[in-house]
Parts: sequence; C-alpha cells; structure tokens
Amino acid sequence: MYNLQNPAHLEAKGLSKVWKAYAEECPREDIMEVGFNTMSGYVYIALENGCSISSAFGQDVEYIITDFETGEEFFLDTMEEAINKLETL
Repeated sequence: MYNLQNPAHLEAKGLSKVWKAYAEECPREDIMEVGFNTMSGYVYIALENGCSISSAFGQDVEYIITDFETGEEFFLDTMEEAINKLETL
C-alpha cells in the first residue's frame, strides 16, 4: 500500500481538496478507505455509500461512481450528481 503519511506535493494538495469536499459535502458518510491509486494518480476517499471523492495531481475534486456489474466509472462534478447516479444503478 502507498504511504500517505509522506505524500508528494501534488498528492498533498489533492488530499487537502478531497478532505475539504468531504467535510463540506458529506461529513456524516462513513469512510471505507483513504488512498492513492498509483495507476491513475488519484488520491481519494472511498465512502461506504459507494462514492469516491478524488483528485488527480492536485486538480479540482471529482466524485467517482463505479458500476460494479460493468466496471464502468462515472466522473461527476458534485456530490448531488454522484448520489443521483448511485440511485440509478
């Protein structure tokens, strides 16, 4: 597993953005995992509700929903859009 206790500069910027989004958008959602995807460059907070809050290379936050039956990922701009997408899967 990647060590997030000593992140690179852009990873640290991304982490600050995903934590801020979590605190503002869904602080009562249970967190399943906080991590870094070495293949995509995304830092993320994976929530128990099926949504991940992510940022690649310190960029703006995206909300990722995965259809686990097809493997398709949906990248959304807001938590509201993510929740609506979860409801349609």
